[in-house]
Amino acid sequence: MAQPQEIKANVRQLKAIILDVDGTLADTEEIHRQAFNQAFKEFELDWSWTPKIYGELLAISGGRERIAYYGADLIGEFRSRDKFTRYVRDVHRLKTKIYRELLHDGEIPLRPGVERLLNESRESGLTLFIATNSTFLNLKTLLDRNLPQDWISWFSEIATCDTVTEKKPSPAVYHSALGALHLDPACAIAIEDTVNGCVAATSAGLTTLITTHFFTRSHHFPAASLVVDNLGERNQPFMLISGDCSDSNIVDLALLEYLVEQKQCHLLDNRKGSLVTSVQTYQ
Repeated sequence: MAQPQEIKANVRQLKAIILDVDGTLADTEEIHRQAFNQAFKEFELDWSWTPKIYGELLAISGGRERIAYYGADLIGEFRSRDKFTRYVRDVHRLKTKIYRELLHDGEIPLRPGVERLLNESRESGLTLFIATNSTFLNLKTLLDRNLPQDWISWFSEIATCDTVTEKKPSPAVYHSALGALHLDPACAIAIEDTVNGCVAATSAGLTTLITTHFFTRSHHFPAASLVVDNLGERNQPFMLISGDCSDSNIVDLALLEYLVEQKQCHLLDNRKGSLVTSVQTYQ
């Protein structure tokens, strides 16, 4: 079995890294939660999403969708479902405005290892994608404050809810990113932080790495190749939660290549096993 440090001498299979944003690039979920609660207060709703409630609501992708789900009992107070939908849209619009203000006014750093991995990827000529349920403006507000001015040029494709309406766990946003450059999913890896993100990425055929945080550290990711608490730094190694990290303590290109190769070996072994079973059955 190839070790991460040995892979550099071989032909590289990994061609691209596809990254989620909220909770993956930066620990923004708590800021989202605060923005929701401020919006509810301004709309005179007696809702307060505690960390526990918000963690459970992450099972529903999309801010508008979470509001609509949580406020389903309010539908009867509106003359039509369309009016309720417009109300939800207005609450979410205010929430988004508050969220951007909080991002702009506060210090929301990138998670450990994110900028390091981005720089390593660029230096190696890997293709970088973003695939997120968030809006481009939310993404821009976050990365404008954390990366150099030319950060947009770092990414070959940025797929957001502005361009792909189907939310994760649908794999649509990943299909969009892969299709843009005609990329084989066997040559890419996705980095996510939620169950919905993991389902979306693996459904698109991608090797998937999960970095957990406060809201998802108790969740289970059986389909992920590796689950860690963050990408890690040289002086701040990640904590392994599940999967085979082959004795690595940071997520670097060698480890990502290793994960991609191991998944392809696993798929090949499964196909061989299925073929043997089919032949034996035929005989």
